[in-house]
Amino acid sequence: MRLTEHELTVALTGAAKTVLASSRRGRKRGADIDQTWDEMDRFKRFKLLDGIGTQIFPVLTDLPDTDVPVGGRPSFSEEEIKASVERQLDDDIGRLRRAVVVKTRVTLVQAALSHVPPRVEGDLRQDG
Repeated sequence: MRLTEHELTVALTGAAKTVLASSRRGRKRGADIDQTWDEMDRFKRFKLLDGIGTQIFPVLTDLPDTDVPVGGRPSFSEEEIKASVERQLDDDIGRLRRAVVVKTRVTLVQAALSHVPPRVEGDLRQDG
């Protein structure tokens, strides 16, 4: 799947905020997730973004290219995402761990895709 740098950045940040909101810290505080995000220091945000990015970027780039109309967002079935996740995994992990990793990464990729902004005119244009 071809995504712009802006789309990838927004998708990754959205997925990170989703993970943060579901963490013990996010649930316990009950605070606005954007405020919690802003209160985090840059290194903590980097560590969270890096950890999630290493899991979802290979999957996002492995998804099939689709034509996304202006104003639309890319969408994929759970089976397409799951197949892409499974292609990225090594064979040296056990069945149970593999099942957990696949389910978690599919959920992360779905969260990232839900945060991709609508496509605007000129995104991914091919110049000559």
